[in-house]
Amino acid sequence: MSMTKPQVCVIIAARNAAPTIAVAIASALREPEVAEVVVVDDASTDDTATVARSADDGSGRLTVMRLDVNRGPSFARNAAIAGSRSPFISILDADDFFLEGRFRNLFAGADWDFAADNIMLIRDDATGDVTKIVAPQFAAEPEFLDFERFVEGNISRRRVQRGELGFLKPVISRAFLDRHGLRYDESLRLGEDYELYARAVARGARFKVIRSCGYGAIVRADSLSGRHKTQDLERLADADLALLAIESLPEGSKAVLRRHERHVRDKYRLRNFLDVKAERGLASAAAYALASQSNLVPIVRGVAADKLESLFRRAGFASKRSHVPPLRFLMAGTSPGKER
Repeated sequence: MSMTKPQVCVIIAARNAAPTIAVAIASALREPEVAEVVVVDDASTDDTATVARSADDGSGRLTVMRLDVNRGPSFARNAAIAGSRSPFISILDADDFFLEGRFRNLFAGADWDFAADNIMLIRDDATGDVTKIVAPQFAAEPEFLDFERFVEGNISRRRVQRGELGFLKPVISRAFLDRHGLRYDESLRLGEDYELYARAVARGARFKVIRSCGYGAIVRADSLSGRHKTQDLERLADADLALLAIESLPEGSKAVLRRHERHVRDKYRLRNFLDVKAERGLASAAAYALASQSNLVPIVRGVAADKLESLFRRAGFASKRSHVPPLRFLMAGTSPGKER
C-alpha cells in the first residue's frame, strides 16, 4: 500500500505530560505519512496544552484540544477520532515516540484493517536521549492475529516479562471502525486498547503484525500500581463478559475469553481484598475473602505470592528494578536474513 499523500491521523491523549509531549509530537510530525496530529489534553493540571502547542512545526497539521474535566483516554481518543478526517488512525501515548520510517514499513502491504509493529520498551531511568536509540533491523515476519491468539496473548504471568498483545499500537482503518460502529469503550480506563482490538477481531478485522520495530515506549516501574484503580480491573473483567455476548464467537474463542475474564477478575478480587483491609481492617477483609471460593482462592494465592516476592527482595535475591531490563522488545525478532 504505497501512499501518494499523507493519510494518517496520530492521536495523543495526554494528562500532565508536559515533560514528554513535545518529543511525542515531534516524532509524529516527522513522518511524511502523517496528515494530522491531534492532541487531547485530558484536563491536565500542568502546562501540557501550552507545551504541545509550542511543538507545532508550522505545517498546519497539529491540533490541540483541551478537556475541562478528566474523562480518561477512551473519551479523549474518541473525541479526537470525531474531530479528525484522515482514513487511518494511529495512537501514540504522550510519553512515547515513533521511530523514523515507522509508517513506511506498516503501509508496505494493503491486506489489513489493523497493522502493528514491534515495540521497543525502554526503562524510564535510561540515560541520554532515548529517541536516538537505534532498534535492531528485525525482519518484518508478517503474521495475522486471530481472536484466540490475541486474547491468550493478554494473559500475563508472574515472574515473566510483561508482553501483552494489547500493548500493540496499530494503525487502524477508520473505514473498518465506521463499518462496524466501533469506538473506544469510555467506561474503561484500563485495557481500552485490548477491548477495542478484541471486539474488532471478533468482527472480522484482519490484524496484521510485523516484527520490525517502529514504536518506542517508556516503561515505568510503578505503572501497574499507580495508573489504575481497583474498580478499573472489575470494569475490564465485565468488558470480557460483554464480548462473550457476541453470538458469532466460536466456542474455542469463548473459552479463551473466559480464561482472560477469570485472570482479570482474580486480580480485581485480590486488589479489592487489600483495599478492604486498608479501609476497614482485617476482619472485614477476611469476611470478603471467605464469602466465596471464587474470592478465597485467588486472594490466598496472590497474598502468598506477594509475601514470597517481598521476602526475596528483603533477602537481597531480587529487586523491583531487577525484573525490568533497560531495553527489550515486545516481540522477539530475527535478522532480515532469516525472514520467512
